Amino acid sequence: MQKRPFDLRTAAITAGTILALFGAFTLVKGPVRNALVMKVAAAKIHKSGVDRAAPASDPTDYETNPDVLARIATAGQPLGRWKEGLTFDGVEPMPWMKSAVNWYPRTETVHPDEMRVTFMGSSPLIRPGQMGTSIYVELGDGKSFIFDFGPGSVGNYLAAGVPLNRVNDIFLTHLHWDHVGSIPYIYTFGAWGGRWHEPLRITGPSGDRPELGTRYMMDEMKKMLTWHRESFDLSPIGQGWDIKVNEFDYKDDGGIVYDQDGVVIRHWRQSHTENGASAYRLDWNGMSMVFTGDGRPNGLTLKYAKGADLLITEIQPEIMSISAKALGAMPLIARATMDMAHNPAYAAGYLYNKVRPRMAMGTHVLYDTYSEAEMYAQVRTHWKGPFRLGAPDMVVVNMTRDKVWVRDGVLPRYPSISPPQFDIPKGGGLVVPAPRRTRAQIQQASIRAAEIRPDQYYPLGYRPRLLEDWPTGKPVYLPEAMVPAPMKRLPPH
Repeated sequence: MQKRPFDLRTAAITAGTILALFGAFTLVKGPVRNALVMKVAAAKIHKSGVDRAAPASDPTDYETNPDVLARIATAGQPLGRWKEGLTFDGVEPMPWMKSAVNWYPRTETVHPDEMRVTFMGSSPLIRPGQMGTSIYVELGDGKSFIFDFGPGSVGNYLAAGVPLNRVNDIFLTHLHWDHVGSIPYIYTFGAWGGRWHEPLRITGPSGDRPELGTRYMMDEMKKMLTWHRESFDLSPIGQGWDIKVNEFDYKDDGGIVYDQDGVVIRHWRQSHTENGASAYRLDWNGMSMVFTGDGRPNGLTLKYAKGADLLITEIQPEIMSISAKALGAMPLIARATMDMAHNPAYAAGYLYNKVRPRMAMGTHVLYDTYSEAEMYAQVRTHWKGPFRLGAPDMVVVNMTRDKVWVRDGVLPRYPSISPPQFDIPKGGGLVVPAPRRTRAQIQQASIRAAEIRPDQYYPLGYRPRLLEDWPTGKPVYLPEAMVPAPMKRLPPH
């Protein structure tokens, strides 16, 4: 039989057949799938005029055997799927991701039916790479929520491109400083940075006495920041100094603290030192995220986290003597701290196994190489399903109703921050409020007179026109066309 010469067009058809089989193969399974693959391959090859029995002595020959092509298209598909892992049902990247391995801020929008959760802070003790605990939840309808706001975490929000004036709707699990330490910063600089038309909204638990509740902390914080607030009144502030506190009764297990536009957030008690510590569950669009905050393993979590898609607990490795040697501390301190207030990795695995989320995650933990493998092993004592650490900072979870995927976020070392962003309707405008004070009202004339004259330090021929006070005592209205494009918030995807 005469062998057909190698033809580039025919080879392209055959290669296209293989690629098509890769895509179509997942639609059918079993014997039907195998027969279909062989039949389609044979038909395509016959149509291209290729002799299936052609000898392969010439190195330019290409494969035409449908059995081999079927193996190429189907190899490595245990149980009829391209997933070899044991914990990967529904765990896979979304097609719109720029990278399946890393998340790069400002490169992806949240899709309409998607929830994105970012660990902006992941540790009780701040250090490079790990700020105080904070979890940022973005929804496909454009809303966003913050659960805890630990010290230093605000830097990751800014690095990730979240404008100062958009950092709002903060839900506190409890009032320890490692969970609230960034609030003074965002309160003051968010007001200066464009949060002119709305208050800072804080939700948190009550206590057994008024001074142990969230409202008391916010009121006293405002007093602490009196000097800062008055000095920044030289700039537009508007409603920026206002705080709207939603203090809920911590004893009302399962109570709803937020219910707007399809988003429902509930709370329940946690066993963490003093009364008042709480956990949260957010439900939206048929998906749910639970964050327990700090606390001992708790039966209330089993009740209220039932059916959650994403369950985030704190997690502590049970390696007291090793950690003590690594940190130079007494094992007694770690042992007592965990047993009175925190969640061992064994207990985290127990909770995950009872709740059975689509993805379980542990955070609020020192991320150290010597303890990571042990944490996973302890969790696996009870839970064999999908598990990842929400540490170090910038671990990112994308979730839809049928998929969930975890990546590492990548931040530049010295990122630029985003300008304030405003919801400006077409044909509308932006109101810039008037400052409350002038320099003459809050500063001695003698110290202003002691300032070195600009002509002493500016070079010859250069002299800016100084703005020694805000130009007007009245509000300024900027029509939409005059507002710079980066300051206009884009609608949801």
